[in-house]
Amino acid sequence: MIWILIVVFIFCLVMRFPIAFSLGISCFVFLICNGTDLIVMPMKMYSGIDVFVLLSIPGFIIAGNLMNQGGLTSKIIQFCNHVIGHVPGGLALANIGSSMLFAGISGTAISDTASIGSIMIPAMKKEGYDADFACAVTASSSTVGPIIPPSVPMIIAATLSGLSVGKLFLAGALPGLLLGIAMLAFTYYIAKRRKYPKYARSSFKTIAKGFVDTFWSLLMTFIILFGIIGGVFTPTEASIIAVLYAYLVGALVYKQLSFKKTIAVVLDAMKTSASLMVLIGFANLFGYILVSEKIPHEISSTILGFSDNKYVVLLLINLLLILVGTFMETIAALLILFPILLKVALSVDVDPIHFAIIALLNLIIGLTTPPLGICLFVASGIGKVPLEKVSKANLPYLGISFLLLTLVTLFPEITLFLPRLVLGQ
Repeated sequence: MIWILIVVFIFCLVMRFPIAFSLGISCFVFLICNGTDLIVMPMKMYSGIDVFVLLSIPGFIIAGNLMNQGGLTSKIIQFCNHVIGHVPGGLALANIGSSMLFAGISGTAISDTASIGSIMIPAMKKEGYDADFACAVTASSSTVGPIIPPSVPMIIAATLSGLSVGKLFLAGALPGLLLGIAMLAFTYYIAKRRKYPKYARSSFKTIAKGFVDTFWSLLMTFIILFGIIGGVFTPTEASIIAVLYAYLVGALVYKQLSFKKTIAVVLDAMKTSASLMVLIGFANLFGYILVSEKIPHEISSTILGFSDNKYVVLLLINLLLILVGTFMETIAALLILFPILLKVALSVDVDPIHFAIIALLNLIIGLTTPPLGICLFVASGIGKVPLEKVSKANLPYLGISFLLLTLVTLFPEITLFLPRLVLGQ
């Protein structure tokens, strides 16, 4: 019977149904064919979203959109240009730097690609950068966002597993910084080699003014991160504080957030949050069916059948998640696969925090993996460059991401060092 579920799900994906509807339709067909009482559908959907920490997601979405509409993105880009614009390839470096700073507010790779890319890709093309390179830099650097805290996928992973959100935030900080620094170094090398342009060096006064303008934006990340880790407030409370802070900064400090813009942001966030909650609800129903049919046990037995060596198991899981992340959105893949694969990882003594970061890295890297990486589609659409050219230009950055993934997989301390240092656990 489980093949009915899988075949219908794949058919819906091929027919380009949204992931949430694909999950819902496949579950509905399975339950009917299996003779199960359909009351299970609303019960399992509701239990999937009846989790307190999930209330933080609409808050972070609204906060991120408020900061974006309130002038945050342009302030961060200007500041990065002032600091590193005089270096060869300064605009490309500022693109990556902006993504690293913007990560603390958006928390999702696709919103980063769209927000930063809409400004940086046209600017880089105008300054003489190759269009495919501009798109590749934007798409690849956006994957830093969900790794550097705060991160919406990390909140989802914590909800699914019962792990501490604060620990996950700390665990992702070092890998995210390492990935961003590696991308900066490679971009500098390419810029020198291709003789990409640079700006005149900004004065200390200009840099200081840029920092003051950006400071209020970055302070929100500090408040959220250290408030959660320090136990001052829960992730849900942090998201509400972030919304209030974002509105006050956008309206009173940057003075770019009008009432009309605020209403538009709230309506957009309502749509995004509603679609995400429907996805989570259907994913919980999908997971319930998989568990009832003992699929997690079968997957675990299959993987462990190859080897019970921790690193071989992690390699197989990495290959599976990279493949899935290539054609499925991060949160959807996380909801379906993370609880199953976490049990496999625990059976070979992998630390759950360590595994959560490995899983997130895989799925986020998948966003820039050809042929279906979503961030590549977004960047190529903004830059009006064929997807094939963007994918080819992105291959070196993909290699950097895979290298970091390998290091994180082999050396758990990269993820566990900060949680143990700060929380003493």
